[in-house]
Amino acid sequence: MALQSPVANEATRLIDFRLRGTDGRTHGLDEIKGENGALIMFICNHCPYVKAVIKRLNEDCKALMEAGIGVAAIMSNDTVSHPADSFDNMKLFAEQHRLAFPYLIDETQEVARAYGAVCTPDLFGFNRDGELQYRGRVDSAGAREPSGSEKRELREAMLQVARTGRGPAEQFPSVGCSIKWRS
Repeated sequence: MALQSPVANEATRLIDFRLRGTDGRTHGLDEIKGENGALIMFICNHCPYVKAVIKRLNEDCKALMEAGIGVAAIMSNDTVSHPADSFDNMKLFAEQHRLAFPYLIDETQEVARAYGAVCTPDLFGFNRDGELQYRGRVDSAGAREPSGSEKRELREAMLQVARTGRGPAEQFPSVGCSIKWRS
C-alpha cells in the first residue's frame, strides 16, 4: 500500500543515532551531518518506489554532499517478514547502485519511530542548525520513468537550505511503500 509522507514540521529536529552500515562501520549523526545540513533518508531494497528513484537520488546526493550537506540512508523494515531487505541484501543493493552515502540498518526500528518515518522513500532535509526544512519527494517523476523535464525538487530544496537555512514554502510529499513494522 502506497503512503505519502507528511509535510515538513519545523518542530522536528535531527535526532542522534548510531547504526551499522553496509560498509562495515558504525555511523553516528556527528560524522554524517555536514557543515550546511543533513539529509536523512528512509529507504529499502525491495520497494518499487525506491528502485524507480535510486539512480536520480544517488546523483542528487552526490551534488548535495559537494555542497556540504551530509547524507545517510536508513533501512528500518522488519527483515523477518521482508527478507529482501536483509542486511546482506542491503550490501548487494549498495554495491549494485554504487551508493555515494552510508546505507544503515535500523534493526530495532527505534530511529524510524523517532523521526516519524512512514514510507520508503521518506526524506528528511535539515539545515545546519538541525531544523527540518524539507520533507518531500525526489522529483515530479516519482515512480514513473523520467522524461528529463522533471524539476529536481530534493536537490533544489536542499541546495536552497544550504544557502539560506530555509526550505521552499511549497513541498510535495514523497510517495512510497509503508515501513514494514514488527508486530
